[in-house]
Amino acid sequence: MQQQLASIVATARQESAAVTTRAEMEAFKARVMGPNGSLTQVMKGMGSLSKEERPVVGRLINEAKREVEDLLAALLAKVEDAEIGSALGAPADPSLPPPDAPAGSAHPLSRTRERILASFRKLGFTVAEGPEVETEWHCFDALNTPADHPARDMQDTLYLPASFRSADAPRKGTEAVLLRTHTSSVQVRTMLSRKPPFRIVAPGRCFRRDAVDATHSANFHQVEGLWIDRQVTLADLRGVLDFFVKETFGPEAETRLRPSFFPFTEPSFEMDLRSPNLGRLSGRWLEIMGCGLVDPKVLELCGLAPQEWSGLAFGLGLERIAMLVHGIDDIRHFYANDARFLRQFA
Repeated sequence: MQQQLASIVATARQESAAVTTRAEMEAFKARVMGPNGSLTQVMKGMGSLSKEERPVVGRLINEAKREVEDLLAALLAKVEDAEIGSALGAPADPSLPPPDAPAGSAHPLSRTRERILASFRKLGFTVAEGPEVETEWHCFDALNTPADHPARDMQDTLYLPASFRSADAPRKGTEAVLLRTHTSSVQVRTMLSRKPPFRIVAPGRCFRRDAVDATHSANFHQVEGLWIDRQVTLADLRGVLDFFVKETFGPEAETRLRPSFFPFTEPSFEMDLRSPNLGRLSGRWLEIMGCGLVDPKVLELCGLAPQEWSGLAFGLGLERIAMLVHGIDDIRHFYANDARFLRQFA
């Protein structure tokens, strides 16, 4: 019996080398382990053995069966690789990810960013980007923000050490360097490098020394817009922002402008939003952005003649818009990397 089992296994090994298709593999399996297979016939002969012989022969049969099953598993893998290679027109690459691997999804901030940019692209705006590490001139001076302005206080500005100081500014000498507090610096760089007319939106990450809570973060994102042309008016500003709000919050959304102050725009406004599509915040006026016409002083500092050119500018917080659109009540959720939170936007 032992010699018979060894012969069956040896024959199976020899025959398996010639198997290349699924049909051949099934035929091979039937010859060895099918109802009339060679190994099955030996197993049927167990009934004629004595009680003393059965445990010994049973052990030998199980060993032979395991060897044949290992052969079948190897054959199945070889046949499947051949089938995949035939379908692809090339041998299968085991380093490729499996087709049923779980797919990721865009972060809610990324989705909101693309949604906002898509709205402004419809109005002819193009995307402009700039460095996150900025000079003091680009971040403040060029925006008509004097040295004694609170925005330049160490409590909400993150300056870098002296070793990072740079001369990357129109003024002479070294220039203090900081993590930008807004993407308005991209507007400055655009006015310095491009000839009007142009329309740009500047998305990006910003940094301030804010205490972290449900509505504040030391790291956040902005989307700022700039339109420089001849005879840009408040009507243009209102039209651009009304279009954006209705695209984002629905055609029933309303807007209003409240007079405010920013060093780089004159006149300046805070824009409020009211929409029936904001859940528990529906029907309430909510501040969502600052805006205004570009201050003539800013145009002069950036080498543009205020007598010839005018412009509008606006800036909004990306997290603020995402929180309103999705009904999120805590800004910290965006940065916690909690899969349970992120999976809701997949």
